[in-house]
Amino acid sequence: MKRILLILSLFATVGAFAQAVNLPQPSPTQTIKQNFGLGSIELSYSRPALKNRNVFKEGSELAPIDKVWRTGANGATVITFSDDVIINNVAIKPGKYGLLSIPGKKAFTLIITSDLTVNQPPLYKPDNDIVRFSAPIMKLSEKVELFTMEFANITPETCELQLMWGNTLVSLPIVTNIKARVKADIQKSLDGDKPAYGSMANYYFDIEKDNAKALEYITKSISNAKQPNFGSYLLKAKIEKEMGDKASAKTSAQKCIELAITAKNDDAVRAAKELISKL
Repeated sequence: MKRILLILSLFATVGAFAQAVNLPQPSPTQTIKQNFGLGSIELSYSRPALKNRNVFKEGSELAPIDKVWRTGANGATVITFSDDVIINNVAIKPGKYGLLSIPGKKAFTLIITSDLTVNQPPLYKPDNDIVRFSAPIMKLSEKVELFTMEFANITPETCELQLMWGNTLVSLPIVTNIKARVKADIQKSLDGDKPAYGSMANYYFDIEKDNAKALEYITKSISNAKQPNFGSYLLKAKIEKEMGDKASAKTSAQKCIELAITAKNDDAVRAAKELISKL
């Protein structure tokens, strides 16, 4: 009897000093951050794998249709907006929100909720919905094994949050308004001692698509510069090309090449030569 007790005591002692074994997460957590507009969007979620299981089907083991899904695995999926955004014509203030979905046969209902704790269907409360969006299902030609979300089709004021798993893709359009605030900043800069003409030119060329204004400001930027800048001449060439002034665009591009060679900037040289070849 004493021998048995001794053996049990030894096992207990070994167990007390056993080291934990670290293993990879079955559904690894991912946090992604995307600069957007004048702020950013951050998304934190866990990524389950198919592992030969069905998904988005009636009674499927993974994310069955017509059931609230946490849009990931493990804990709740959280999306953070650092700036005002608009989803499905609903204005959303900066802050943290939950992202839920209800898979369907032809579309997903994507939900932004104020509740950050929903990790299983019974916890979902529709009263906490901020906005809902019906996202049509698009079919992927290649199967996605690991549940994936990413930001795509990004412009200064629009982007899409894409959800992909199996052969299914759905997108959540997100909008932000920056023009009024940028124009207010432009006016403040113009009222100051050193207006940021280069930034103004970029704004009017890239976002407002006002080539006349863009040319006005990039010309002022070049005139006021203490040292010539190849980037300014490249932008001027792009604007002149868009306005149909091929001769001026070529002159500006050649000046860009000259300055870029001195600065040893091969990318600018290549971009200017490519622009000239398309005149």
